[in-house]
Amino acid sequence: MEINDLAPRPAAPAPTALDTAALARAVRGPVLLPGDDGYDAERTGFQLARPHRPAVIVGAAHADDVVAAVRFAGAHGLPVAVQATGHGLAAGTDGGLLITTGRMAGVTVDPVARTARVGAGAVWGQVVEAATPHGLAPLNGSSPGVGVVSYTLGGGVGVLARTYGYAADQVRAVDLVTADGRLRHLTAERDPELFGALLGGGHGLGVVTAMEFALLPVARLYGGQLVFGAEHLEEVLAAYLRWTRTVPDELTSSLALIAYPDLPQLPERLRGRHLVHVRIAYTGSAERGGQLVAPLRAVGPRVGDDLREMPYAQSHTVHRDPSDPHAYDGDNALLSDLDAAALVRVARLAGPAAPTMCVVQLNHLGGAMATPSGPGTVGHRSARYALRLLSPLQGDDLGTVRALHAEALAAVEPWRLGRSVNFLFGRHGERPDAAEVARSVHDAEAHRRLAALKSRLDPRDLFRFHPAAAATPGPAPAVA
Repeated sequence: MEINDLAPRPAAPAPTALDTAALARAVRGPVLLPGDDGYDAERTGFQLARPHRPAVIVGAAHADDVVAAVRFAGAHGLPVAVQATGHGLAAGTDGGLLITTGRMAGVTVDPVARTARVGAGAVWGQVVEAATPHGLAPLNGSSPGVGVVSYTLGGGVGVLARTYGYAADQVRAVDLVTADGRLRHLTAERDPELFGALLGGGHGLGVVTAMEFALLPVARLYGGQLVFGAEHLEEVLAAYLRWTRTVPDELTSSLALIAYPDLPQLPERLRGRHLVHVRIAYTGSAERGGQLVAPLRAVGPRVGDDLREMPYAQSHTVHRDPSDPHAYDGDNALLSDLDAAALVRVARLAGPAAPTMCVVQLNHLGGAMATPSGPGTVGHRSARYALRLLSPLQGDDLGTVRALHAEALAAVEPWRLGRSVNFLFGRHGERPDAAEVARSVHDAEAHRRLAALKSRLDPRDLFRFHPAAAATPGPAPAVA
């Protein structure tokens, strides 16, 4: 269903000078050019590595601003990328048009219908704050600063993932501006093909301006972290893999391997140590939760153990992700299975002897994530684990980082199914294997269907949400 039933304008030859004054009159938010005050701040988000360098930025304050920006870009032959408020970074759009959505951050909760409607710039902390007073919880990510829309379009593996599935499975409606400059209200009933394509991998199909999704009746958790020193690393990793084969769907967990540098700004208990963090989120009782984690506690002494019952508003303390913007690069693999020897090899490669810092995270998948509950296109649902690698970037060390990540991922190749959209960080489209990166997100048939839809809706490839989109036809993993 179209909100603005206006005919799309035919593309015009690119002008020699952009008529940005007319664009500024057509939108409520700012229009910024290189050299303008605020240009650098607007193009820079949480990810500080290689920010966008667009010819023009539209700081959208309303869905109509997005419509105007997309029409302007189409008329002037400019590629479009979107910078939301979360942790990812879409494709570089040097010389193109960047739409930022941070000003569209409204959140409305309907406690009777158990739904939330959010603007494109909302972050999960806002939704949790609005929902928890009603005894409700969203399928939010691990950090309150993660952008709702981009996270959900990638599928969304969150704190309650094994219990309630991917965040994309709970979406009820999406407002989308397509390449023809129309604002459409999409639901599974009105446009099942486009609606489903957006939820899990059909990025590059338009600009999402708002989203509505279901909330779940969760008011508290039993959760937190068990932290072990490197002297117990092998035992912890083997025990964790055995343990994940036994736990119920009500328990979602992950582990993180971090070789902390010896820096004075770090807490003494972390400084210079190689630690294993096991993160727990259980929706059952604290008593039963304690029984379930007993096999992990039995491995040995712990550096930290703060498992407790908590209100859902404190769910972000399970992972304690960093909140300060920084430069980083990351890759991942979705795995059908994994053995302890391979995981130990990854841990050693990324440990204190690594040429650059590398955080390893292993998410236990399955449960409700394995079975789709809607028309979404989340790929590789049969995966049992997601192995994630992330490294901070300092200077020109990208080559070192990518080589380390490739070596670590090679250790799990026998079980590799593909990649997760949500955990691709950095401009992977500039890699020699950019086409393979794009194809790895879905199976061949799903990729073909999404490519056909992309070709039909955006034949000029106006939307460049992810670098892989420029290197391979069809949609690519991205944030919107």
